[in-house]
Amino acid sequence: MKHIIFQNKKIFYNTAGNGKPVMLLHGFAEDGNIWKYQFKKLKEKFFVIVPDLPGSGASEMPDGEISIEDCAEVVKAIADAELVSTNENQFTLIGHSMGGYVALAFADKYPGCLNALGLFHSTAYADDDAKKEIRKKGIEFITNNGAASFLRTTTPNLFSEKTKKNSPELIENLVASSKYFSSEALIQYYRAMMKRPDRTHVLQSFKKPVLFLIGKNDNSVPLKASMEQCYLPAIAYIKLFRNSGHMGMWEERKAANTFLLGSLKQL
Repeated sequence: MKHIIFQNKKIFYNTAGNGKPVMLLHGFAEDGNIWKYQFKKLKEKFFVIVPDLPGSGASEMPDGEISIEDCAEVVKAIADAELVSTNENQFTLIGHSMGGYVALAFADKYPGCLNALGLFHSTAYADDDAKKEIRKKGIEFITNNGAASFLRTTTPNLFSEKTKKNSPELIENLVASSKYFSSEALIQYYRAMMKRPDRTHVLQSFKKPVLFLIGKNDNSVPLKASMEQCYLPAIAYIKLFRNSGHMGMWEERKAANTFLLGSLKQL
């Protein structure tokens, strides 16, 4: 793995392949391994960059509280380090869930750096009061019971009922991969997500294509809200996963790869 230094901490990331650059951002309580099926496929046609965001995977957590905007600066630092060796001055940025929040924050500040933006089970809307209450209860649970108990309790809710029945090993794999997370990191990211602003204006002003990958059975990002935001950008590529919850990159990996490859080739 490669790394940069951000706020005196090491932030690690993987790269592979050749061609137009694509960066994939993982979500809350995940690391870059969440993209393992996409990384393997996309690197055949593209130069793929997959970071571990601060406090995730191999990356260290900065001192003090992290913010979504801090993570966007991490993305900028990695892009600056990697694009200098290519003939490209723009890249595609795709984020899953919280990674989508980071992608939107990046697009808000550095729109000229992107040739496309992707929201994979994510939203430009800020947390409403009900969502904030859910996160506050999550913080309380983590404080009282620890990160491992929290993730074992909540992870099954990320998957559709069909996946729970037919592929329970996917849930166990995700639980196992997140067991290293500290309570501090999870709490800081919950607070960061609650504080993030509405960024629907980013979708409205972004002139390049926006990819929306949506789970019909997603409990974290409701279908109605996901579909509504698809009308905001000038150019939208939309994929609806009919058998997925919040984890379409695993639950319907072939469909996800086909859509991503087809969309990215058009850029």
